[in-house]
Amino acid sequence: MPENSQPTADTDRFSARGAAANGASPLSLEISGVSKSFGRFPALNDVSLQARDKEFLALLGPSGSGKTTLLRVLAGLERPDAGEVRFDGEDFLSIPVRRRKVGMVFQHYALFRHMTVAQNIAFGLTVRPRRERPSKSDVADRVADLLKLVQLEDLGGRFPAQLSGGQRQRVALARALAIEPRMLLLDEPFGALDAQVRRELRRWLRDLHDRAGVTTVFVTHDQEEALDLADRVAILKDGTLRQLGTPNEVYENPADPFVYDFLGAACRLPGVVEDGRLTVADWETKAPATAPQGRVDVFFRPNEVMFAPLDGAGLAGEVTAVAARGPDVRIECLIEGRTFELEARGPGIPSGVAPGLSLRIKPLRPKIYPARADG
Repeated sequence: MPENSQPTADTDRFSARGAAANGASPLSLEISGVSKSFGRFPALNDVSLQARDKEFLALLGPSGSGKTTLLRVLAGLERPDAGEVRFDGEDFLSIPVRRRKVGMVFQHYALFRHMTVAQNIAFGLTVRPRRERPSKSDVADRVADLLKLVQLEDLGGRFPAQLSGGQRQRVALARALAIEPRMLLLDEPFGALDAQVRRELRRWLRDLHDRAGVTTVFVTHDQEEALDLADRVAILKDGTLRQLGTPNEVYENPADPFVYDFLGAACRLPGVVEDGRLTVADWETKAPATAPQGRVDVFFRPNEVMFAPLDGAGLAGEVTAVAARGPDVRIECLIEGRTFELEARGPGIPSGVAPGLSLRIKPLRPKIYPARADG
C-alpha cells in the first residue's frame, strides 16, 4: 500500500459484517453460467455467483446491468437461455414457480387496494389449494404475528390508501413472509420512498431479515444502501458480474476501475509505474508491490487526501473555489489541467484556503489499474 496509507471509517463500517459473511455457512443459492437475452440485447452474460444460507446478498449495478433480470429468473418470471440455478441442492429452475416458496417484494408495493392490510398479508395463504390451506384461525394467528414483526400491530383493519409509503412497504414485506418463503427477493423495495424514509427502513429491513432467518436477495442501484445492508455484494455491469465480495472487500479492493468509480466519488489521473515507483505528474512515490507496470490510471477518493505546502509531497494544485458545509469544506482544485472537487474536515483544512492558493495534494490510498485505452 502506498506510503502514509491510513484506515478510514468505511473500513470499520463494513468489517464486522464482512467477518460474519466469511463464516462456514453452507451455500443455499448457486447460480452457474446464467445467460438471458431479449432479442439482440444480452441482459445477462454467463453470470455465476452464490449466496450462503440465511445470507443477505445485494445485487448492485446501474440501470441495464441485469440485476432485476437475474432476480426475475430466481422468481420464475423469466427463463434463462442458459445456465443453472440450484437452491439447497435442488434444480431450482425445474421446480414449478408456485412450489419454489419464494417471497417477492416490488418497488411499488403491488398491494390490493380493495383489501385491508390484514387481508393483503393473508392473501398468499388463502389462495393455496384447499389441502394446503391453513385454517382460518391459523391464518389469523400468522397475520397477527407478522403485523407485530413489521411493527404495524394496530393497522390490520386499514386499507393501503390510508398508510404512508413506508408502512405500505412494510405490509408488502409481511405479505411476502406470510408464505414462510425459503428465499426472499426484493426488487428496489425502497425506490419509491423519499431519502429519509429509505434510511429509516434500511436498518429495520436488516433486523427483519435477521429475525426471519431466510436467504435474501436484494436489488438496488444505491451503493450506500447495498454496502450498509448486505453480507455480500454482487456488482453487475452490462449483464456481467464484475465483483462479488463483502462490503469491505468490494469497497477497499475494487476489482476494476468501474467498481471503484461506481462505489463512490472518484478522482482519476494518468501515471506511470517503473522500477517500483509511481509517478503522477510531478509527484513520485513508492508503488505497491501489486501495481501493474507501465502506463496506469490512478484513482483516489476526494476525501482521502492530505493537503500540504508547495514544498511538501504530493500533486501540485491550485484552489479555484471553496464551499463550507458545516465541519466539511469542499475544495475545488485544478490539478494537471483537470478540476477535482476534494473534501477536507477540521485539522485537514489547509491554512488560508481560498481561490488562487497553490498547494500540494497527496492521495492517501490511491488504487492503481492498467491505463484504459481511451487514455
